Amino acid sequence: MKFFIDTANLDQIKEAQDMGILDGVTTNPSLMAKEGIKGEEKVKQHYIDICNIVDGDVSAEVIATDYEGIIKEGEALAALHEQIVVKVPMIKEGVKAIKYFSSKGIRTNCTLIFSAGQALLAAKAGATYISPFLGRLDDISTDGLNLIDEIRTIFDNYLFETEILAASIRHPMHIIECAKIGADVMTGPLSAITALLNHPLTDIGLEKFLADHAKNE
Repeated sequence: MKFFIDTANLDQIKEAQDMGILDGVTTNPSLMAKEGIKGEEKVKQHYIDICNIVDGDVSAEVIATDYEGIIKEGEALAALHEQIVVKVPMIKEGVKAIKYFSSKGIRTNCTLIFSAGQALLAAKAGATYISPFLGRLDDISTDGLNLIDEIRTIFDNYLFETEILAASIRHPMHIIECAKIGADVMTGPLSAITALLNHPLTDIGLEKFLADHAKNE
């Protein structure tokens, strides 16, 4: 499973990259604003800065919701760097745009997926990635992991090449369960990724090893 980090914070991206496990980055206008990145040119430069840190795909989101606007923004974003994947919302005009981008060799990430039907439409249109938001489904007492499972079954049935990018990851067990189901990618905060490092028995074992080593000195 690929590990993406969902942030616009360069320090966090560098930390994940330095761990040697980072495969890509997802971000959005809200995350950009959180880092104080405002204005079209500054946002574009920030995407380039992210691409210069990581080796893998970087999802850059369009703001427009009309077909012509999505195409214009998407082509401009794709031209910024070869690692850019255009992030398009799951709406009718977005699906049409994904079909267009696919025909032009521009890779896409269809975002805000909340049903298997939406995922199927995006895959039919040729999306490179689809992003089901499992954490947000959990927030409304719906089983987000079940959606990942349904999409995995459908994509396997018809051999879709579209990758399932499990988004809105909130904690390490989300990551483990998505890996068990067979999600191609997870994206979440650095805290969820680094939490996978932790286990009390590891801490106890390391403490004992060090204590025993000290006795032998």
